[in-house]
Amino acid sequence: MANMAAVKAEKPSNDVGGIAAEHLRQFIARIEKLEEEKKVIAEDIKEVYAEAKGNGFDTKIIRQIIRLRKQEEADRQEAEALLDLYKQALGMI
Repeated sequence: MANMAAVKAEKPSNDVGGIAAEHLRQFIARIEKLEEEKKVIAEDIKEVYAEAKGNGFDTKIIRQIIRLRKQEEADRQEAEALLDLYKQALGMI
């Protein structure tokens, strides 16, 4: 029994069921803040796409370009070669 009392005394008072409640609250708050920032950024991106569309650009193509630019050069070339091969096999080129 003395050991149990010593273990209980070592736990911070904000521990609940072995979980540091305050530490958990901090993580939750940080995630919530980042989620809100992500929402604002997503709205900004949507506005830029709308602006591009208003200036006559095809937003589907812009999205494809952005996806391609995220890829490594070798991966992009491989995907393009496979796409050409598949299109050729289907008589599309």
